[in-house]
Amino acid sequence: MASTATTPPPYGASEQLEPLVRRVLARNPSPFTFTGTQSYIVGGGGEVAVIDPGPDEEDHIAALVKAIGNARVVAILCTHTHHDHSPAAAPLAALTGAKVVGCAPLSLVDDGPRADASFDTGYHPDHVLMDGDSVTGEGFTLTAVATPGHTSNHLCYALEGTGALFSGDHVMGWSTTVVSPPDGDMSDYMASLEKLQTRGDRIYYPAHGPAVTKPSQFVRGIIGHRRQRENQILRLLEPGSSTIAALVPQMYAAVNPALHPAAGRSVLAHLIDLERRGRVRREADAGDLWAVAG
Repeated sequence: MASTATTPPPYGASEQLEPLVRRVLARNPSPFTFTGTQSYIVGGGGEVAVIDPGPDEEDHIAALVKAIGNARVVAILCTHTHHDHSPAAAPLAALTGAKVVGCAPLSLVDDGPRADASFDTGYHPDHVLMDGDSVTGEGFTLTAVATPGHTSNHLCYALEGTGALFSGDHVMGWSTTVVSPPDGDMSDYMASLEKLQTRGDRIYYPAHGPAVTKPSQFVRGIIGHRRQRENQILRLLEPGSSTIAALVPQMYAAVNPALHPAAGRSVLAHLIDLERRGRVRREADAGDLWAVAG
């Protein structure tokens, strides 16, 4: 589901996307973050909010402060607490006097081999938003949409009255997201996709990659892609039991082998989901050995 690369906007530039939305790209490109983390400044008057302030990097924080200018920051919101999303919240709050609100803090040791595998244990919000809670500034309202799956604390934010949704890592514009247990949960992820599918938003602004201009069609494609992966696992297990290490090269033959460990985390998430539904089983006392149930 990865897209072809597009030319990124200049790092540190404030790019106007629509009347109430600007984007500032952090210089943290990687195989897991695409061109980097996209921080969004929402608001068109004397008050703004910042969504996903990004990594704690001096040049990126300086670019955000410059883009904010003389506006009052009513809130700094984070979609979740991976290291490429929330660490800049505290220093930006110190510089602007804004409150950090949004997703709940999460401190969990995750051994997933991803660039953003470690959670930001320094994230301490002033206020946690629940599903449906809102933050209001001059001329705009942002409403939290709970979308657990990529992480258990993941939130999207809807810009009321515009049809725009800031989708964080739940729906990205260049690739499907990694769902890495123990905190990442495929059952929750699929339910959250179904939830977004019913909303009818006009456009998604993800934390990585280009805007999603046909959200319903795009999400339908992600759901279909995940179901294909699920069926692929079941087909590969049909002849007999297998390990994740053996499944991944067959399932991701066209993917850079350096990314196979991360792909294995999503395979594990699929297997756990299938196990809950009685479709597969773990072989007793065999560790990472899976078979079709029945």
